[in-house]
Amino acid sequence: MQLTSSVRPRLAALAALLLVTAGAVSAREASAATPLTVAQAIATQNGTSQTVVGYVVGEPVATTTVNTSAFSADYALALADTAGEASTSKMLYLQLTSEWRAAFGLKSNPSLMGQQLTVTGTLTAYFSHAGLKSPTTISKTGSTPTPTPTGSSTTGPYDSTYYASAVGKSGSALRSALHSIISHQRVLTYDQVWDALRDTDQDPNNSSNVVLLYTQRSQSKTLNGGDPDDWNREHVWAKSHGDFGATPGPGTDVHHLRPADVSVNSARGNLDFDNGGTSVHQCSLCKADADSFEPPDVVKGDVARMVLYMAIRYEGGDGFANLEPNDSVGNGSAPYLGRLSVLKAWSLADPPSTFEKRRNQVIYDSWQGNRNPFVDHPEWVASIWP
Repeated sequence: MQLTSSVRPRLAALAALLLVTAGAVSAREASAATPLTVAQAIATQNGTSQTVVGYVVGEPVATTTVNTSAFSADYALALADTAGEASTSKMLYLQLTSEWRAAFGLKSNPSLMGQQLTVTGTLTAYFSHAGLKSPTTISKTGSTPTPTPTGSSTTGPYDSTYYASAVGKSGSALRSALHSIISHQRVLTYDQVWDALRDTDQDPNNSSNVVLLYTQRSQSKTLNGGDPDDWNREHVWAKSHGDFGATPGPGTDVHHLRPADVSVNSARGNLDFDNGGTSVHQCSLCKADADSFEPPDVVKGDVARMVLYMAIRYEGGDGFANLEPNDSVGNGSAPYLGRLSVLKAWSLADPPSTFEKRRNQVIYDSWQGNRNPFVDHPEWVASIWP
């Protein structure tokens, strides 16, 4: 069959169009597979999951402060496009959730300084700065990517004993079972709380100190009291929300009592928890406004799980108010604490750390004989409050 002179040009044009289209698709695929530079990641803070390549240049501890030595913790890394970058505006702050801290935290691995990493995570603000959060893979560039460790397993060492009546349940049935389990506890006096906190919140690097909740400052166990630089007993579920004060029971339950800087504790007062506000004196990573308080990222999950423990433990059946989280702020003296949607997000973004897990164990072994189920099973938060 012969093609007419009018058909041949049209076929040629069609072939050319197909080649161009194929080239465009190939270009798009190549582009999608190419990791972002740090500069590109800073410019793309849109909540998407992306892979970023950058050099480790320090440990961010505040919006414009990055430690390059004497590292304080394993919670975060600063990445840059060059190993010698000193400007924080050209850095991307990488959140290290608990499963990554042992392998990639700078306090544990100072030799990572200057090394190039390839990280996949969510491009969103961290420390009120361009960030990469909730990483799913981290590897030294050129090596095989390390997937998220299996620390999120829903099985635990107490499932066949302590939690036997709760495992396999969900929703209201799970809530009821957990309430029954954790209500069996030893009740402390308010004076006993001092000694309990010296034990539960002991600095793992200095047995003479405790780690203060919001500031994360390590301070002598004996520097407690009411002076501005002392530490005192912070009720994470504010004691006026349900008006239980320091009464044995919810007022002395160390699953939600933590050592805190006196001034920062005062700034928090009885505020609900939410995102936003202005920096707090002596805790630059804390924020507060007229009706809410935002703790630093490194303890947001801890705060959320303490609040949710209280809601399950105190259901109104032992002479105290029925404590319940809600999605409001400004709850005053009502037995509610918010904001639930934010607390759920905090629990998901900041999984239980080694410190938090040890604390749960010490309370169980030495003080109250009960556990915070959301430290052992963070996934139960979504099952009870979908």
